Amino acid sequence: MSAIPGFMKGLGYTFKQMFEQKSTYDYPDKPLEMPERFRGIQYLDVDKCIVCLQCERICPTQCIDIQGKPNPAGKGKVLESFDINFEICILCDLCTEVCPTEAILMTNNYELSVYSRDELFKDMKWLSENDTKIRRGDA
Repeated sequence: MSAIPGFMKGLGYTFKQMFEQKSTYDYPDKPLEMPERFRGIQYLDVDKCIVCLQCERICPTQCIDIQGKPNPAGKGKVLESFDINFEICILCDLCTEVCPTEAILMTNNYELSVYSRDELFKDMKWLSENDTKIRRGDA
């Protein structure tokens, strides 16, 4: 008998909420706009990368793997592969902070939903094509 007042109170609250303005988003159809300083998925400018390995060294989760080869023109190295494992990446922004040429930048993109963990390994081609909503400087 003592459960009935609690039940009626909960039912009253539910009935009241049916007529309130909705606070949810129509997410799949209309993506959320993230704040300007939101740290999302990285973008890689392959032409700017000098294979200094700073981003690979500073990464706390060791999710970045870079391979380079000597430049045939003689000076420096040429980027062969640049892979990020987003399964363990924490999007901490440290890789972009240490890059001397700003070859790796954060974007406001955040959608990485996939059906297989293998799809979370992103290569140099995918990272360079992730070029929308790039966050530059102290925006």
